[in-house]
Amino acid sequence: MMKTAAPHSLKDEILKLKNQRGAVILAHNYQIGDIQDIADFVGDSLGLSREAAKNPAKIVVFCGVHFMAETASILCPDKTILIPDLEAGCSLAATINAEDLRRWKKERPGAVVVTYVNSSAEVKAESDYCCTSSNAVKVVESIPADREILFVPDMYLGQYVKTKTGRNIHLWPGSCHVHYKIRPETIQQLRNEHPKAEFLIHPECGCLSKTLPLADQILSTEGMVRRAKESPAREFIVATETGILYKMEKDNPDKKFFPANPEAVCEFMKMITLEKVLWSLRDMKYEVKVPRETADRARIAIERMVNIG
Repeated sequence: MMKTAAPHSLKDEILKLKNQRGAVILAHNYQIGDIQDIADFVGDSLGLSREAAKNPAKIVVFCGVHFMAETASILCPDKTILIPDLEAGCSLAATINAEDLRRWKKERPGAVVVTYVNSSAEVKAESDYCCTSSNAVKVVESIPADREILFVPDMYLGQYVKTKTGRNIHLWPGSCHVHYKIRPETIQQLRNEHPKAEFLIHPECGCLSKTLPLADQILSTEGMVRRAKESPAREFIVATETGILYKMEKDNPDKKFFPANPEAVCEFMKMITLEKVLWSLRDMKYEVKVPRETADRARIAIERMVNIG
């Protein structure tokens, strides 16, 4: 096995090999700082999906979790999509499979299925629309008002959308184990300690319904990054996975950011390391390729998501 080099040397090797391969490196906002630093684009699920589709590079190294690489493969069937660690999964995506969804659809014939992008390709293939946390409300609002909606797999994001739109939405009982760790009691304490801080919360949070009165902004990860730049506030309480704090602090060195829970860390996101990115580029592993039939069906729902914006 290749020896582990110093981070600076590793980054140089990665960038050199990336240029030789003509590859692009995409990283989610929850990735460790070193990965964000070597990425060509850092963003949320929707932004990464768009970048994978429009970027001219034929090789995409996806520093995120498996369903994100699958989404890129579906949108870019002629590109080579690599994920540095095949074990980088998603606890939320694992709460439902294609058979579960087919069964639910039979129980609610005629219902429109809206699936959060944090889901497998097979589940997306059984769906009418995909959405991200940044456009879920828009997606639901684009569906005729008289249609019944099945929302999978995140019940907290689904409840938020249901509250915002007033639509007839049935919720799958899935949740993110990381966002579930963010509790209202801690947030209240932080608000007391930092009364001038702006409170930003992600709609996957299990505490959302109880903390709505406390929230200044309910945002996707990219929305949080943007808000931190644009807001006149000097302090922020951030309720999402802690990896996002790296970019926020880097972009805003004169502002302070407090995690709603310092233990809200996604172990799957943190599986991607500089060594694994280097090995991925060197050995062209691990390629993520969604079977054509599944990809063709899932692409319809994903493209609707991307087009709605």
